Amino acid sequence: MEAVKILEGRDPMTRIYDEDADVLYLSLGASRSAVGVDVGDGVILRYDEAANEVVGVTLLGVRARLLRQLADEI
Repeated sequence: MEAVKILEGRDPMTRIYDEDADVLYLSLGASRSAVGVDVGDGVILRYDEAANEVVGVTLLGVRARLLRQLADEI
């Protein structure tokens, strides 16, 4: 089985936060077509099957997660 490539020779990461949906999109390099793979707990990996590499991550419920974490620490 070939290893999945992550962060190899990439352009800077792009970050977009959708406040209305409370979703953070992280893209590694230029945006491109990819398959979304739900890895659980509101985390979706974007995977380019042809290149066998992760090209981004989508995080659902970011604000809610941060507020829960802060409440737990207080």
